Amino acid sequence: MQRGIQHNPSMVELAQRYIKERYAKPGQAFVGMVHRLDGPVAGVLVLARTSKAAARLSAQFRQRAVAKTYLAVIPGCPAQPSGRLEHYLTRIGRLCRAETHPTPDSQRAVLSYRLIEQHQGQSLLEIALETGRRHQIRSQLAAIGCPIIGDHAYGSSQRLAEGRIALLAYRLRFNHPTRQDEVLAQTPPPIGWPWPVAVPEADRPLWTIEAYQRDGFLNFVQNCC
Repeated sequence: MQRGIQHNPSMVELAQRYIKERYAKPGQAFVGMVHRLDGPVAGVLVLARTSKAAARLSAQFRQRAVAKTYLAVIPGCPAQPSGRLEHYLTRIGRLCRAETHPTPDSQRAVLSYRLIEQHQGQSLLEIALETGRRHQIRSQLAAIGCPIIGDHAYGSSQRLAEGRIALLAYRLRFNHPTRQDEVLAQTPPPIGWPWPVAVPEADRPLWTIEAYQRDGFLNFVQNCC
């Protein structure tokens, strides 16, 4: 689910309300934010239910021990079907510019990608992050002439409804904070994803917080506590 407009509740607030009701918690339930997604990005987000879990999960993200896989739809096809991109990102206002050489204010950004398939003049990419920078995938793909569908801020000429961009946090692999066994969290593409999806719509999430609001889910969560 993508972030919605400013007055909508945050994911942490929604999770707190759900946990309070689901587990009959007195007072306000604890929910820890251990990583973030760029505003227009949909997909898997991990939250912690205890402060100990939050600290341990946050450490895994800081130490780059979490395997992060994304899906992106781009126009055309990249020059190479797979590759490793290394840039230096400089923040320019609310956006980031990907450059080939470091500057005093830049941050190193590295990702790997592979072409999964092509369809009607577009390409579906699988992306593995080695670093986790703000707007990293968006700016790096734009730098090689492959802006993500819907991402007009980074050069896409195609618009998607409700400010969506075709970038999905598809899979996270990490160690459970207390049991230490491996956890794989994965989501199917949301309803409306601009690529053929074999998963039935009934088994797919909605795309935006506005869609959940229209569906009545947010009212249910807000009123359940």
